[in-house]
Amino acid sequence: MSRDKLPVTQAIRVLREHGVAWTDHPYAYEERGGTEVSARELGVPEHQVVKTLIMEDDRRQPMIVLMHGDREVSTKSLARHLGVKSVSPCAPAVADRHSGYQVGGTSPFGTRRAMPVYLQATVATLPRIYVNGGRRGYLVGLDPADLVRVLKPVLVGIATHPTAE
Repeated sequence: MSRDKLPVTQAIRVLREHGVAWTDHPYAYEERGGTEVSARELGVPEHQVVKTLIMEDDRRQPMIVLMHGDREVSTKSLARHLGVKSVSPCAPAVADRHSGYQVGGTSPFGTRRAMPVYLQATVATLPRIYVNGGRRGYLVGLDPADLVRVLKPVLVGIATHPTAE
């Protein structure tokens, strides 16, 4: 697939605006497949596929949480870090409204609403990451240093294995 036929999403516009070098990775999207499917389709470790989660605190303040595909967010740890009572995922329709993207195609770049970004610190140590490019079935590969430079996230240690918590 040539670059001309790939989507020019708001996320791609932001990457271009900030001079980020990225690679395009379209894949066959599967409903509820998540990072397991995208990692398999791309032939990369699921640990390098970063999920973009729209969450909210107990005051309904939204935030973006970026996590390894093979890990879960410890909402208790994140709430403690933020000094709030609780943090939970937004309902899909609410997440779509905040981000401007459809759940399953949410990119941390170019969201409709500016939100604080929290990045699992170990993501920043990877040689390359794959994040959603703003459409279902479309990831972009980039250096995590570029993600940190553009999004200026707060680095946090909130990862847990899927069976924990």
